[in-house]
Amino acid sequence: MPAKLTVNALTIDVEDYFQVSAFAPHIPRSDWAIRECRVERNVDCILGMLDDHDTKATFFTLGWIAERYPEIIKRIVANGHEIASHGYGHERASDQTPEAFFSDIQVAKLILEDLAGTEVRGYRAPSFSIGEKNLWAFECLERAGYLYSSSIYPIQHDHYGMPNAPRHAHKIGELLEIPATTLRFFNRNWPASGGGYFRLMPYSLSRWMIQRVNTVDKLSAVFYFHPWEIDAEQPRIPGIGVKTRFRHYVNIHRMEQRLHRLLGDFSWGRMDELFLGQP
Repeated sequence: MPAKLTVNALTIDVEDYFQVSAFAPHIPRSDWAIRECRVERNVDCILGMLDDHDTKATFFTLGWIAERYPEIIKRIVANGHEIASHGYGHERASDQTPEAFFSDIQVAKLILEDLAGTEVRGYRAPSFSIGEKNLWAFECLERAGYLYSSSIYPIQHDHYGMPNAPRHAHKIGELLEIPATTLRFFNRNWPASGGGYFRLMPYSLSRWMIQRVNTVDKLSAVFYFHPWEIDAEQPRIPGIGVKTRFRHYVNIHRMEQRLHRLLGDFSWGRMDELFLGQP
């Protein structure tokens, strides 16, 4: 078992299964309101899991979810976790104009702050959709009053990624960008932050990668997952491609058990406390 010396950042991107970017061609936004929503049940399950391990986390939450399920926000805050923004409607930053993006992140921040009764300091772009072609997004985030972002994934991927970006927390203007964690070997960045990779890889490999970031880089890792990733009973979406189906559903039935192991093997905390020094 790894030694619990370094505190890592545990983050949850609060969106429902039908809002996943890969499903956008199959589920129009006009259908969201009539879909079976399972996020409330899944977030409650996650809150129980975190209580079991005496762990605090950061919940990057959609404004769309917060408007419809305000009690989720109140329960997250009451349990001592950080509320951060995932934008309003899970639109990729790279698909928006600067004006539309600013409106999205500003509205989401106001909704979340009103419900949480606390300042929203952090933001994560849906699908890590800030890259070399839309770096203007950081000026928008700073102007909207955010203090940090966790929106860059410094890997090569077919849907996102900025492999030449710094691997660890760095300032862009006055904003602190805290990338999803990668491990550097064989002259390449490898994903070590959770999500679908955590479900795909053997748990022992994920654990080794995080431990190596802690012991060799001597830095905190940033781990993320989604509420729908612990929900093996979620509705299956017809008509999706083989790659999308595999990425979304692989090992979902094992995810909750793996998270329990992860929470037991490492120490975890909130993004704001670890990187801003602010509760």
